[in-house]
Amino acid sequence: MKLTVLHQCALGLIKVDENRGRASQLLLTRIKWNLWHGNAVRAIEHCDDLDLYLTDHLEDKAQKKKYDKIRPFQTYVADFEKYIANNQSFIVNYAERYHYGEVVSTGFVESTVNYVIAKRLSKKQSMQWTRKGAHLLLQVRTKVLNNEWEEVFRKRYPDFRPIKSVSEPMAIQEAA
Repeated sequence: MKLTVLHQCALGLIKVDENRGRASQLLLTRIKWNLWHGNAVRAIEHCDDLDLYLTDHLEDKAQKKKYDKIRPFQTYVADFEKYIANNQSFIVNYAERYHYGEVVSTGFVESTVNYVIAKRLSKKQSMQWTRKGAHLLLQVRTKVLNNEWEEVFRKRYPDFRPIKSVSEPMAIQEAA
């Protein structure tokens, strides 16, 4: 979504300064490509380059008056660069996932979750969830799906049930 806004700003810049506008679009394409391939460091470098292009445009007095959205454009670029820097450890290599046939989109999951939560938070339902209850339920479901639930549960209730050892199933089979 942030890249869409940046591309729109670049299209506006093309109308005033075609060379810088096209260069901005090229850099945005490179940023997107690097993010798709999980290379946050290169994406940040391209954000710096884009910021320099925009600073050059600001220093050109004749061009500055023609395109008044240059400051917001520069702010969007700085915010996007900060976003990438803060989240670079979470940026995955979608190209590699796609290459191996793995799922790259979580839209279908998000859509389902939004549907279920919206239905349960609706006032027309006989049984409603509170926002806190829905949040806690999603945390539990995530722990279950990640096979982390039993570990978390055992921290709270250490005497829950004994952990089955590897040798127990063999002992049961031998007894039968």
